[in-house]
Amino acid sequence: MLELTAETLDVAAIRARVDDPGFGAVLVFEGIVRNHFDGRPVRGLQYEAYPELAGPVADAICAEAIERWPGTKVALAHRTGELVIGETSLVIAVGTPHRGHSYEASRYVIEAIKERLPVWKKELYTDGAAWKANAL
Repeated sequence: MLELTAETLDVAAIRARVDDPGFGAVLVFEGIVRNHFDGRPVRGLQYEAYPELAGPVADAICAEAIERWPGTKVALAHRTGELVIGETSLVIAVGTPHRGHSYEASRYVIEAIKERLPVWKKELYTDGAAWKANAL
């Protein structure tokens, strides 16, 4: 269920993976590279991943969401490599029969990803760089 790639994420294709004529809601979350963090100017981000572990962890997270909100579909994609300001680093698409579950499941997935997915972020500042812990 997880796509890890150094290529630009195709948000429409990721969203299409959760389409279902029985759904009343599809929610798409995009994590975007911003130009600042804690008052410091950021020029970009670098992501590294452990693919052999990331896939099973992502599958478990998606399975948990589906168990909690039956009938849910989840699709995930995360960039690796160096990204510039404005690029999409993460896409979470969630489809559900009802809108409330879509928001709840999406929030659950992003929090679980931040806590458990073996993907690491280095912030590239205009005056240096620092690895950052995943945080909500």
